[in-house]
Amino acid sequence: KKQVIRCNGKIYCEDDRRKFAIKNVIFKIEKSSVHNNKLGLTINRQPIGEWFKEQWEKLRPGLRQSAEEPRKSRGFKL
Repeated sequence: KKQVIRCNGKIYCEDDRRKFAIKNVIFKIEKSSVHNNKLGLTINRQPIGEWFKEQWEKLRPGLRQSAEEPRKSRGFKL
């Protein structure tokens, strides 16, 4: 039988090295949409990799992006 797990809490993404808060999400093991013979974990009917990418995109604008805003050089005083 296909079982569904509802969870609340935090999950960790090794790719982003970040924890994401989850509230009332549904975890399920389903057939992979890419590989016919493989199974994959889905969160709210979305493959887990895509779900993490979406959460990262939501989180990223709130983070300070120092790499995108280079500081201006003040030069040297002699």
